[in-house]
Amino acid sequence: MASDARIRVATPADAAAVRDIYAPFCEATAVTFEETAPTEAEIADRIESTLESHPWLVCEIDSEVVGYTYAGPLRKRRAYEWVVEPSVYVAETTRRSGVGRALYESLFAVLERQGIRDAYAVTTVPNPETERFHEKMGFERLVDFPGIGYAEGEWRDVAWWRRPLAEKRSEPDRPRPFPAVREDADWESLVRSGERSLERS
Repeated sequence: MASDARIRVATPADAAAVRDIYAPFCEATAVTFEETAPTEAEIADRIESTLESHPWLVCEIDSEVVGYTYAGPLRKRRAYEWVVEPSVYVAETTRRSGVGRALYESLFAVLERQGIRDAYAVTTVPNPETERFHEKMGFERLVDFPGIGYAEGEWRDVAWWRRPLAEKRSEPDRPRPFPAVREDADWESLVRSGERSLERS
């Protein structure tokens, strides 16, 4: 797998592949709270708008997109600029292969370069596979909100998780926009840093 795997920045042209991965989570599970899968055009818009400030990455194997990850603002106010909410999704045929870990490792490397300090993941629970994954990725489970959302005919619990990315210093510089980080001389090695996980899997 390693020699044929690549992590790169998503483009709107990836929208169809991203939708194919994401749609089953909307249509057959309650994990996203998005009960109708977005259209290809809507996903293309999401990719474009995210990339204005934050990363959206995909993993290709044999030139096929098999997973993706992105991060976005946790809240809109300026005080929250240093934290993000990440998400990662992997095609059913590629799960448990290390793709999710590889994508998150690349994402976290890019976010740290931007100056982001913490990542807060939000997951529907119980979901043992997702819970184990976040624990392995260094997230701490902070709090559960019982019955906070109603989906698939049931009241669903949600857990919040936190993963530190960098030290919090006094008077921090504002985070760098994602496009600026892509201009760094070592950008290619940075965005592909998670591929090392696939080499070990």
